[in-house]
Amino acid sequence: MNRFERKIQVTADKAVTSVWAVPDGYDRRRGLILAHGAGAGMDHPFITFVHEQMAARGLLSVKFNFSYMEAGRKAPDRAPLLQATWKAVIDAVRRDRELAPRQWYLAGKSMGGRIASLLTAEGESCDSLIFLGYPLHPPGKPEKLRADHLPRIPCPMLFIQGDRDRLCDLDRLRDVLKTLTAPLTLHVIEGGDHSFKVPKRAGRTEEAVWREIVEVMSTWISRAHQSATTMHSNPNGK
Repeated sequence: MNRFERKIQVTADKAVTSVWAVPDGYDRRRGLILAHGAGAGMDHPFITFVHEQMAARGLLSVKFNFSYMEAGRKAPDRAPLLQATWKAVIDAVRRDRELAPRQWYLAGKSMGGRIASLLTAEGESCDSLIFLGYPLHPPGKPEKLRADHLPRIPCPMLFIQGDRDRLCDLDRLRDVLKTLTAPLTLHVIEGGDHSFKVPKRAGRTEEAVWREIVEVMSTWISRAHQSATTMHSNPNGK
């Protein structure tokens, strides 16, 4: 596997760092762009684990920092800059003549996934979205949903959620998912909180939970790839 860093220009005065993991024998079929959550940058162990494991499974894997994290600030940027950063990274991958994949997936932890969904709802293209703990509402306030844009997303979506997540009441999420028309998958991490941490009594290590998440992502992407390939070669379903 080849890893390298690349600076990506977002605005005239702001650039962010990205890390690209290129698997051995990469055939440019599939790629994943991965965004961090609000409280930790791309070097968080969970983000790094997902980034490297997906590359080990044959996908070009790109992770990146948002501008505020790059500058060492704690408070996230406003939504327009967060979206502009996502867009700049997507464009950088799309323009790379040697590495741009034919199918690509956008994934994000919490805020990172939500910003990707906002961008996609506004017309940004991708083959699928993966949410690693979608922040459906503020902590403990399930009545204040952050879901108005989700019906406008046309691509398949995978939601990986802990059943103890204070930012995503699963009953409310299931109600929201019933209103969407895009293909949907919900995978629940039993005992997981918003960071996918499980109680000690569950008898599972942190890495075991992370591996479950990666396996779910990998299997789901493989099925999505096969489905897209079938539709491309047989567009009339015959």
